[in-house]
Amino acid sequence: MKPFLILQLRPETEASDDEFAAILRKGGLAEDQVTRIRLDQSALPGDLDLTAFSGVIVGGGPGCVSDPVDKKSPVEKQIEDAVMGLMPEIEARDFPFLGCCYGIGILGHHLGRVVSKENFSEPVGTSDCRLTEDGRADPLLDGVPENFHAFVGHKEAVQRLPEGCTHLVESPTCPFQMIRYGRNVYATQFHPEADSDGFEVRINIYKHRGYFPPEDAERLIAMCRAADVHAPELILRNFVTRYRSD
Repeated sequence: MKPFLILQLRPETEASDDEFAAILRKGGLAEDQVTRIRLDQSALPGDLDLTAFSGVIVGGGPGCVSDPVDKKSPVEKQIEDAVMGLMPEIEARDFPFLGCCYGIGILGHHLGRVVSKENFSEPVGTSDCRLTEDGRADPLLDGVPENFHAFVGHKEAVQRLPEGCTHLVESPTCPFQMIRYGRNVYATQFHPEADSDGFEVRINIYKHRGYFPPEDAERLIAMCRAADVHAPELILRNFVTRYRSD
């Protein structure tokens, strides 16, 4: 099997490692079936050949594509430039891609700069998601119930559907929870890999990054532990099953 390319954007090692393990576990992948690149530590190879991979999975991160350039740290610029630099080829090839949380910002920014903090940010917790008519017919959402909960936490969001995209999942607080460009390029605002254990790790790591008042951390952890969040992981498994190739 060709490996899946996993690109990670989190500069915090504990958060990055936990996310990587979750992607493997929820996607049904072994470490020898993926190529992992932490973009905070390594540049993309100059001779990177997408055809050597079954697909690309991009994790989340604390950065915001809509922030002014002068407000981004050198590491945030490095990460964003690397993944944005890959998007023209992914778009042109309609290459299998699944962007998680930050990934929808990357896709939306690449396709039309439609990402901002103007509307639709969501606090750390769960979002009440619903499949659209197109979502009910999409293979990546096979087995996902029409209404489901997903873990979220983001300051920016897609403000309007980019041209060429199909709207797959919505919620009352953030309309564009999952979109597809072409046939094979997907992105979610929610975290398909996240469970309560993983979100506890992230809450503790990012409690001083402006997502919520730090004193709310324990309350949020308790809320996440009480939530019934299982359906989103099917998206990762379906992506791997659909695009696994020799």
